[in-house]
Order: sequence, then C-alpha cells, then structure tokens
Amino acid sequence: MSSIADNLGSVTRRIQKATKAAARADGSVNLLAVSKTRPPRDLREAAASGQRAFGENYLQEGLEKIEALADLPELEWHFIGPIQSNKTRAIAEHFQWVHSVDRLKIARRLSEQRPDNLPPLNVCLQVNVDNEDSKSGCRMEDLPELAAAVSKLPRLNLRGLMAIPDPDQPEDSLRDSFRALATALGRLNRQPDINGTLGTLSMGMSGDLELAIAEGATLVRVGTAIFGARDYGAGG
Repeated sequence: MSSIADNLGSVTRRIQKATKAAARADGSVNLLAVSKTRPPRDLREAAASGQRAFGENYLQEGLEKIEALADLPELEWHFIGPIQSNKTRAIAEHFQWVHSVDRLKIARRLSEQRPDNLPPLNVCLQVNVDNEDSKSGCRMEDLPELAAAVSKLPRLNLRGLMAIPDPDQPEDSLRDSFRALATALGRLNRQPDINGTLGTLSMGMSGDLELAIAEGATLVRVGTAIFGARDYGAGG
C-alpha cells in the first residue's frame, strides 16, 4: 500500500505536469489536502512530508484536529463544508480560510465574530455553477452583488471563488463548468469595487485536477488521491 508521503509526491507531480501543460508558471497552483474523516495521525504524516494546508468539511471534527495538531502552528486550516449560522463563531475563531461562503448573512457573521487579534479571515464565495438543486452555492447571477457586499466587510479578506461541479458529467461539460467559474472571476475583477484583487480559483479534485488546472485553478482540493478511500464511519 502506498504511503501518504508517496501519494503526496504523486499528486504534486500531477499538479506540476498539468501546470506545465497549461503553460502556466511553476508554483501557480497550490494543493489543499482534504482531510475529512481522516485521523490526526494521517495529517501529521502529510505534514511531515511538507503539506501545510488542510481542508475540513465538518466543524467539530476539524476543531478536534486543530487541537490535536496544535504543536504544528505552521499548518493552515481551511473550512470547505456547508456553513450553518450557529457554526460561524467557531469557524471564525479557528480557521484561516473559508471556501464555502454563499450568502451575505453568513459572511456578516464571520466578519463580526472574527477575533480582533487574528488577521482578517480569507474567504472564497461558493458558486453553484451547474445550478444543482442539491448543491450549496450562490447563483451566478447573484455573484456580483454578493462579492461587492462581502468585499466591504472589515474582518474578511475576499480572495476568490470556489465551486464543486458535478464530477459525473461528461468531460466537456465539466470543462465548461470550470471555465464558467474562471470567467466569473475575471468579470468580478473588472468591477470597480473589486478592482482586480481576486486571485483564487478553488476548483478541481482527485479525479479532475488536470482539467481544472487547464481552466485556471489556483488551488485544487485533493483528498482520496492523498489519503485513500474515506472511512465515513470515522467522522461527521
């Protein structure tokens, strides 16, 4: 069985190869290790191989890992799951990034509850690029107004967009979804109230990271290809 270190090396090489194939600069795509349902020892093994950014979907599980790995202050914690109003305070207090902001109410609560002694919370707006009823995310047509409002909140740092397209759709359709998110980011950056400040496209996972990178992803969220199949009995 491949070790987590071996898997990280393989994923890193895939990212580098895809970045080169897309004629993009070395280092322009970052890796977020999606660690939901994985025990702290797996994250510690990944950290020992140089991985620093970890993404958690479930708040209580994520908080337990942050505490268990508090001796590794260099780790960067990203919350990437759906956000309920009663969870915003803990997210604002313990994470450095949030990828799943999809409405102004949640953004306002995160801003109000971000401690003053911490840097502004980095946030991405989640977009429902395929208009799936079962998916979180704001509608594409609502994005300009939401981005303008979030960009003005004092304790948040709006960084870009995130999407989770349907991975089972045909490749051409998946490419269109990634391209639509990249196009939306470009449009937002032309808004006077945004003015070119957004640089993060959080899209692409284990099975489609090459396609996402070809369409402009700057951060890919990879879990299974690093940690193996998830054990959903282990958490959230």
